[in-house]
Order: sequence, then structure tokens, then C-alpha cells
Amino acid sequence: MRVLFMGTPEFAVPSLTALVDAGYSPEAVATGPDRPRGRGQEVTPTPVKSAAEAAGIDRILQPEDVTDPDFAAEVSALAPDVIAVVAYKILPPEVFTAAREGAFNLHGSLLPKYRGAAPINHAIMQGESETGVTTFFLEPSVDTGDVILQKKMSIGPAETAGEVHDRMAELGAEAVVATVRQIDEGTVETRPQDDDAATPAPKIHDDDGTVPWPRSAEAVHNHVRGLSPYPGAWTLHDDTRLKLYRTRRAEGTGAPGTVLDADGRLLVACGSGAVEVVTLQQPGRKRLDAVDFLNGYSLSEGDRLGE
Repeated sequence: MRVLFMGTPEFAVPSLTALVDAGYSPEAVATGPDRPRGRGQEVTPTPVKSAAEAAGIDRILQPEDVTDPDFAAEVSALAPDVIAVVAYKILPPEVFTAAREGAFNLHGSLLPKYRGAAPINHAIMQGESETGVTTFFLEPSVDTGDVILQKKMSIGPAETAGEVHDRMAELGAEAVVATVRQIDEGTVETRPQDDDAATPAPKIHDDDGTVPWPRSAEAVHNHVRGLSPYPGAWTLHDDTRLKLYRTRRAEGTGAPGTVLDADGRLLVACGSGAVEVVTLQQPGRKRLDAVDFLNGYSLSEGDRLGE
């Protein structure tokens, strides 16, 4: 079976590696262009390109624009049986219809829940205790195609988006291999998605990170861990933006955003209850545990966050 794999970030690497290990090594890989990355802004390949080269895959496509007709022509010339898409750009029909047996995507939720660019973040922010992965055949409308298979996973009450992301990447790899195997063996049984049950998971913007102190302690806790480590929930202390990465629910009452304790721990009141901020960061500094943070930053009981 001729497989074309498309993906760019670390999330897609386990899927590519699993396909190679399962005997479905892709004929080619499509990924993002080499870009300046990191503090030194050194031009480096994508994680998927590095993994593909390590696996001995020498046909690597790196289009600047997936809607460029030249990219569609390249894909067509490869004559793939299947296109496996994991964390890549939205493809035009001219590209994904080139696969003889179909093109499928791996999505980080149990579709139709959390359609969109940030399903992990939104699931945690909404307090879900379960999520999963879905493979589905591509169609022109995003995240709406017929479901091939799904695999479930739990979300721990203190897990961050980053932790769920890493576990999900491994689960997703299992789903990708199982999907390609079903397509290869002709055993695929799909089912349509229920559009009425769909929920959105749009891209997270900077303003979305603001900590909602007037909400319950549980909602604030979910908000922080749902955006950790990236892009990071944030709140203002005077004119300083503080990023919060880990919290735990705690006892305490006060006006929302009020610091209830800043002596050895950082306790902040919410609309109901309170949260203890466990890990946070000020601009230009390292991420620190609260006790170390408070040793070097002036924050006092009675201060208000978010104003």
C-alpha cells in the first residue's frame, strides 16, 4: 500500500514512527517548510521531517501553500493509495482526492465533540474527564467526515493540556496504524457524524487566556490547566502580566482575584472557593514554583489580580 503521510509538529511524530514500525512506511511525507526556530532563530526542519529522514524516507514535500496547484500535482504524481493526515494544514479537495482509497485525518477528540483547532485545550477547560482520538475520512468541510474509528482516554483532574497532548499522541499513533490497516484489508466500516451533537474548539487567542477569577474555583483551575503549558493562562498584577501554569483547588473566600495568602504559598479567591497557584512566571523570567516565585516578587495578602 502506497501511503503518503502529512504532518508537522511533535504530535505527529509517533504516528509516523508507528506506521514505519508496522510495515506501512510512507512513500513520501508532506510537512511544513524549514523555519527559524528557538531562541537562536536557527533554520531547522519540522519534527516530522527530522523523523522522516531518520526513518530513511527521502521523498519529503514542503509546500509553502497547500492550495498551490503544483502541490496538488506532486501529490497526484505520487499516486497514493491512502493519505494519512496528522496535525497538518487544511487540505483542498484537489489534494486529498488524489488518494485512491481515501484520505483520513487524526483528530484529538471524540468527534463530533470539539471540532476545531484546539480540541485538547477546550476539553480540559470545560472540565471533561474523558476525551480521545478520532480518525475520519476527509471532506471539504473541516472535521465533519465519516468516522472510521475512535479510541478513548481519561483526563485526570489535575492533568494539563501538555500532559494530555503527549499521551494522546501515542494513542493517536495506534489509531492511525489501525486505520491504515483497515483500509489496506478492506474492512473499514464508517459512520456519519451527528452534526447536532457537534461542539466547537476554535483556535485559542491571547485574550482567551485571561484567568476568569469571578468564576468558580473549579472553572479557574480547569482554565489554567487547559492552557498549560501553551499558550498559558494569564492575569494582571498592577501592570505586570503573570502566567499561571498549575493550580489546585483550595478553601478560601474573598472578592474574586484577591490574594488570600502570599506567605509560603499563593492562595487566590475565585467567584466561589479559591485556588492555590502552584507554578507561575513573570515576563522574562523562568517558570517557578510559587514559594520560589514569592521570594523574588512582591505580592501581598489583599492584592488584587486581574485588575
